[in-house]
Formats: sequence, structure tokens, C-alpha cells
Amino acid sequence: MPRLDETRPFLPVNIALLTVSDTRDAAQDRSGNTLADLAASAGHHVAARRIVRDEQNQIVAQLKEWIADPDIDVVISTGGTGVTGRDVTPEAFHSVYEKEIAGFGELFRWLSYEKVGTSTIQSRATAGVAGGTYLFALPGSPSACRDAWEGILVHQLDNRFRPCNFVELMPRLQENLKR
Repeated sequence: MPRLDETRPFLPVNIALLTVSDTRDAAQDRSGNTLADLAASAGHHVAARRIVRDEQNQIVAQLKEWIADPDIDVVISTGGTGVTGRDVTPEAFHSVYEKEIAGFGELFRWLSYEKVGTSTIQSRATAGVAGGTYLFALPGSPSACRDAWEGILVHQLDNRFRPCNFVELMPRLQENLKR
């Protein structure tokens, strides 16, 4: 059974938060605030925060900037994962992935099903890795952000989580460059 190994040190990670919205500003960014609060209360550092419009080129540009930044370990976005015409976050993320973490979206929807039933199929939550940076795209509601954090990310972004976690893999994410 998964567990926390208290003999291992907690290793905080640097997280960049991206809100994708045509209408929100910093004062109205409840989902971004939820993620910032959850990350900080878990002991991580919110290294950067931005709001960009639902425009694929803007999302990709911000992702590439943070992927290139050695001080950013993880990017978590909120918003733009639905099925409407303006929802282009998954397309933007997929265009920068080196490797997709397919199980993230699958697990998110499974967890979400417990709360919203079949409506969970409208979410295209996704995750992957690029340039040694983990990338997670979440729906735009505070509840969905909380579900993803509490059900998945709090564990996978904690080096003490056993049997394995994303943090312990960070030094190996760019092994192909060492050859």
C-alpha cells in the first residue's frame, strides 16, 4: 500500500502556476489561488505565476519559457481543458511534451468521477515531461484543482511517498542528454 516514508527527507520543488483564461485576472483567479495555497502548505515554493488567454501560442510560449528555466521543476496549469472551441490547453501541452504521462489524466478522471459522475469525461486533464520539467494541465475549477492536488500531486511531488514518486525521478529526466 502507498505510504509516506518519514525516514526520507522532504524535498520542496519549485512550481510555476499558469491560469488559462480569457476573463480572469489576478483578483478573480480562485483556481490559481487554490493551487498556490495547496503547494505552499505542502512545503513547496511557488516560483512563478501567470495568467494567459486561451490562445495556444501564448500557452506554448509560457510553457517553453518555464521549461527552459532551470529554477522551475513543475508547471501546473488550470483552465482550458474542456471541449469547447476556446479550450486549447491540452493541444498546447501536447505540442511541447517529450513524454506524456497518460496515467495522470486517467487517474484524475477516475477521482473526479466520484464527485461529478460522468461529467468528468468533459475534462481533458493531461500531464507530461519536457526539458526535465513536469507539466500538469488541470481543469479551471477550484474543486478540480483541489481534487488533482489532494488525490495525485501531493503524493507524487513528495519525495517521501513510497513506493515511488516524481521527485525521485527528477535527476533522471534528462538522461538522454548525458550520452
